[in-house]
Amino acid sequence: SYVAIIPKSKQPLHLLQLAIIIFATSSSSTQSTMSAPPLSKKPRTSTPAKNDDDGIPVPEMTTVDYVNLTSHTDAFGVDPIPVSWGHPDPLVRGPIICTVRHSSQRNAIGAHSGSYCIYTGLAVAAGKLNPDYVPNLKLTRPVFQIGPHKSWSDPKKVASIDPFGHLTTDAYGAYLNKGFDIRPTIAITKAHIDLPETREAVKDGRLIPDGKILMPNGQSIVSKAAIEPVWYLPEIARRFGCTETMLRQSIFRMTNGMYPELITRPDIKIFLPPIGGLTIYIWGDPDTIPDEDIELTCRVHDECNGSDVFGSDICTCRPYLTHAIEECIKTAQRGGCGIVIYFRKEGRSLGEVTKYLVYNTRKRQEGGDSAENYFNCTEQVAGVQDTRFQALMPDPLHFLGVTKIHNFISMSDMKYNAIVSTGIEIVNRVEIPKELVPEDAQVEITAKVFHGYNAGKAYQGIDEKELKKTVGREYAY
Repeated sequence: SYVAIIPKSKQPLHLLQLAIIIFATSSSSTQSTMSAPPLSKKPRTSTPAKNDDDGIPVPEMTTVDYVNLTSHTDAFGVDPIPVSWGHPDPLVRGPIICTVRHSSQRNAIGAHSGSYCIYTGLAVAAGKLNPDYVPNLKLTRPVFQIGPHKSWSDPKKVASIDPFGHLTTDAYGAYLNKGFDIRPTIAITKAHIDLPETREAVKDGRLIPDGKILMPNGQSIVSKAAIEPVWYLPEIARRFGCTETMLRQSIFRMTNGMYPELITRPDIKIFLPPIGGLTIYIWGDPDTIPDEDIELTCRVHDECNGSDVFGSDICTCRPYLTHAIEECIKTAQRGGCGIVIYFRKEGRSLGEVTKYLVYNTRKRQEGGDSAENYFNCTEQVAGVQDTRFQALMPDPLHFLGVTKIHNFISMSDMKYNAIVSTGIEIVNRVEIPKELVPEDAQVEITAKVFHGYNAGKAYQGIDEKELKKTVGREYAY
């Protein structure tokens, strides 16, 4: 076991930093593959005490005076809490422990809060947050129930979120009472949603307030859940058609070695990646979702800050989203349920900077912003058309217990195929109404339909001639 002693002095620690770099480099080079020989495991001087009644280990607290540089599988002091992913009993499955207070018992790679974990580090560095602080979760329990569902115990249906992530205080109360720092990865609450498009629909008579789902002022009542990603690496690898070793090495490489434990700790199968999570919005009674006889309307939406928030007209994202919300409200008012799942996958998961570079390429290319070259421009800048890879997308649907979607508000074949391949039936596919497509988004919708998006009734007849003549707005740059 290798430990860095961190003095309390605020002076620069150049020699210590050099030692860390040398050790990290040596560790990475000597364990570049999963088949590297294990380290010799030193015997513990004492075995952690266990409560005779519940069998839960006593938490081993990590102080802020030292940092474990690495912990190989068989090294001294490594004793992660076991995880049996897919077991229907949360106590047998085991809690996901990825906080900094239990270094030797931690059973997940990464950190909570996705990319926001860096801000936690900044808060500690600035002296604004005590690194030993443990949140008070007494009043944080879900305000409505989700599950358990049969799908929770099937890794092929739930492997990118922790299905027990909202039940921390209930399922793992005994761990919390013993002093374990276990954080929820799902939070469930309720809210009022106020959208100008919904108010306009009320004014135009498309929506009728009922005082329950939709208020007279145009606000709608929703139940919602925020979810952080929690990956079970063996199943993630299977879905992407690669070995777990290849998955670990690829992530390690493309994050510039950010997570050496992906290489050095093949025994830890859980990873909390530094990516955006998702939010589920529900109109109507969530308890009706698993009932196939009750109408369910659903849209799976990928984040587009420019359109969703600021109304950019180069794409159909916001109008399609608000149309889906309107359909969800109508479904709920008919006694069914409406779901919008909002993924943080900005710019097809390529990021907003890449997306804007693609916009510039589209507008500056010879012949202007053409539907014919819509996808080519993305590949020219990013090297790939899309990195959303919908293999993980159906998981929140299975978390909710969805087995049948009556109205799927999407034209994407990638999303449709990903969902139905996991056993969920989709009855109707609903395209965006033509009158909702912004002028500059004609390039997008034409290119997508021509290349295989579900055209529905509204977009029949888009052929190569239509593809070639569809050109977007010109800019003076």
